[in-house]
Amino acid sequence: MCQLLGMNCNVPTDICFSFEGFSARGGKTDDHSDGWGIAFFEGKGCRLLLDDKPSVTSPIADLVRRYPIHSTHVIAHIRKATQGEVALRNCHPFQRELWGRYWVFAHNGNLPDYHPRNMGFYEPVGDTDSEKAFCIMLETLREAFPNGKPPLEKLNVVLRQITAEIAQVGVFNYLLSDGEHFFAHCSTKLSYIVRQAPFAAAHLIDQDMTVDFRELTSPRDRVAVIATTPLTDNEVWTTIQPGELLVFQDGLPQK
Repeated sequence: MCQLLGMNCNVPTDICFSFEGFSARGGKTDDHSDGWGIAFFEGKGCRLLLDDKPSVTSPIADLVRRYPIHSTHVIAHIRKATQGEVALRNCHPFQRELWGRYWVFAHNGNLPDYHPRNMGFYEPVGDTDSEKAFCIMLETLREAFPNGKPPLEKLNVVLRQITAEIAQVGVFNYLLSDGEHFFAHCSTKLSYIVRQAPFAAAHLIDQDMTVDFRELTSPRDRVAVIATTPLTDNEVWTTIQPGELLVFQDGLPQK
């Protein structure tokens, strides 16, 4: 299956260190080599980069590793195809507009025989079960709240309902964000870590690389990193339990 990487912060931060290790899993330390993608929210704008090449050989991925794009919401994905051919249209994250904001979604898992009818306003462009699920999620939210984005408490209720329905079909780990709220759902495997003062050094599992965050941060910075499996081997990561849907804001999880 695929792998997910997300970041939510209280101040704009680059994801170069985490992406260095994560992208190695796209053909070097693991076999997720059927394409990749990453989305950076910048205010109400969204910078979306996709490639159907493996992340270890993609020149675009090399740019992301070297170019410190600062954002408070980032979603990345490396793909191991289960449904849909290896093609750009099937690369995650997927992006759509709802309530005047971009929404970005990436999925790890498999939804066998998932063929929802009456997709409504949103239609998938590619051939994946993931994009179909994303379209159904946004259509459900759009119909439930036709007058605009509701308060988080009400949004969460409907999102949990549609998530539970889709998760009955198969494995449905996902990351979802509109640049204001960041959602992480665990079906089988997802972890996170919150880095805040006092900061320390971190060492990647997939690359022999260490960064001392004390040299790169201020005392008020707070960064949550979410990944399918931990990216570092000298930090304590928190396992998200199956069935949990967490909302991250300003680098902290809220159940």
